[in-house]
Amino acid sequence: MILDRAQEILNSKETIPVSYKGTPIWIERINPKDQTALVTGETGQYTVNVTELIEQELYQ
Repeated sequence: MILDRAQEILNSKETIPVSYKGTPIWIERINPKDQTALVTGETGQYTVNVTELIEQELYQ
């Protein structure tokens, strides 16, 4: 994922599913300086590189 899209997801009022290494996560904060995101997942909070985040398809 690119930094701008991660920021859009973070600022969105809608819930947009995102995963990190196949695990659903919630983006808490973006650090544009080092291109990382603080995320919350099943195992707690951790910092990851934004490029490793995957936006999931919404099925209707």
